[in-house]
Amino acid sequence: MGALEIRTDLSPEAWDRFAAAHPQAHILQTGPWGELKAGFGWEVQRVALVRGGEPVAGAQVLYRRLPGGLGRLAYVPRGPLVDWGDQGMVTTLLAGLAAAARGRGAVVLTVEPDLPEGPVWRERLAAGGLAPSPLGGVQPRRTLVVDLSGDEKGVLAGMKSKTRYNIRLAARKGVTVREGGEADLPAFHRLMAATAARDRFGAHSPAYYERAFRLFVPRGWARLLLAEVEGEPVAALMAFALPPRAWYFYGASGDAHREKMPNYLLQWEAMRWARSLGCAEYDLWGVPDEERERLEAEFTRRRDGLWGVYRFKRGFGGRLVRSIGAWDLPLRPHLYRLYTMAVRLRRVTPV
Repeated sequence: MGALEIRTDLSPEAWDRFAAAHPQAHILQTGPWGELKAGFGWEVQRVALVRGGEPVAGAQVLYRRLPGGLGRLAYVPRGPLVDWGDQGMVTTLLAGLAAAARGRGAVVLTVEPDLPEGPVWRERLAAGGLAPSPLGGVQPRRTLVVDLSGDEKGVLAGMKSKTRYNIRLAARKGVTVREGGEADLPAFHRLMAATAARDRFGAHSPAYYERAFRLFVPRGWARLLLAEVEGEPVAALMAFALPPRAWYFYGASGDAHREKMPNYLLQWEAMRWARSLGCAEYDLWGVPDEERERLEAEFTRRRDGLWGVYRFKRGFGGRLVRSIGAWDLPLRPHLYRLYTMAVRLRRVTPV
């Protein structure tokens, strides 16, 4: 079988071949995602567990300097990529990640694995020396995942009747959806700004979305879609795909023609695009971290946090999934305690 060794010198091309082919492949563990974050204050390191010259496990690690001279944060979004059923491999990889992070001056290694909540996975992480992060996670803990397998009629049948109605209504009312190019990014930015102002949420800068477009769309790993009424962009989204999964990350709509339900047709066309690539799942990326019963009981009167989007997302059906969350491995315990204290006192913001 050969010995396992930790390497940090894989080329971007070799890393992406490994990451895209891994059974737990996630867009946040791809090279382009690291390049995206590198343009906005993060440093990137890719740590691979190699056997016979080929990577068998690994993680893309993002580093950021913490304020106040506290050191660095090492963060692994939706990783590591590893066979979690092989405790020996998990332990070896986590040890390699810790060593690499210490070498970069990190105070803590925070991982947010793409694992469902459950005692087996908690035991795997705890055996590697990690504990649930007291600061919570960075990515949404709970989401709705739409099943895209089967035919289109079956996918539509899994949605709420009102959502199917709104998809048809948008088409009847003259809403059309087309693929967007770089020339459409200004329209996307305008719609995003309008949505952020209306719904009171933070949005990235135009430069962020432009960089995301240029890194992912030419590779076929993302698509910008625009919904229009008589040639006027009224809604837009950017969806990402790494078959067999796709993710809806960024969406926006203006104030005009909202009664024509453009967002519903837009999401349906994004799902159809994902299906054309062979994706069997479409992750709607983020709903309130509550059980189904409470979500259904309170969504009509709550608008805070992710509650405002739950009403819309629930209509597309999908199973409610909760991830295992963020786990910390303190690397410099004294500074780690100061860091967690500073976050709790709101003197330092987490990731």
